[in-house]
Amino acid sequence: QVQVVESGGGLVQPGGSLRLSCAASGFTFSYYAMSWYRRAPGKERDLIAAITNTGDSTNYADSVKGRFTISRDNAKNTVYLQMNSLKPEDTAGYYCYAHTVLGHWGQGTQVTVSS
Repeated sequence: QVQVVESGGGLVQPGGSLRLSCAASGFTFSYYAMSWYRRAPGKERDLIAAITNTGDSTNYADSVKGRFTISRDNAKNTVYLQMNSLKPEDTAGYYCYAHTVLGHWGQGTQVTVSS
């Protein structure tokens, strides 16, 4: 059973930081690229960061470039999203996506940036 489970979301003030984790199971994690998406209320779910299976290459949406960092630890079957300099517009549900043959979504974790 493929499972992708996000954690680490919460309420932070503007300028603050959070690190999200995505724990994967049910597939050979190191074979597949992983991504983070987010969906703000009333908006489409947008790709914000992606990482290759080995972690040797990453890609970011312009809106988060320079502030967010995606990484992975294949020994722990976990992908991370370090979020710094958070802004209110970063408020969204954050979703992990596994690029397996069929693809698989996590359930999401909420990030709220507000003072």
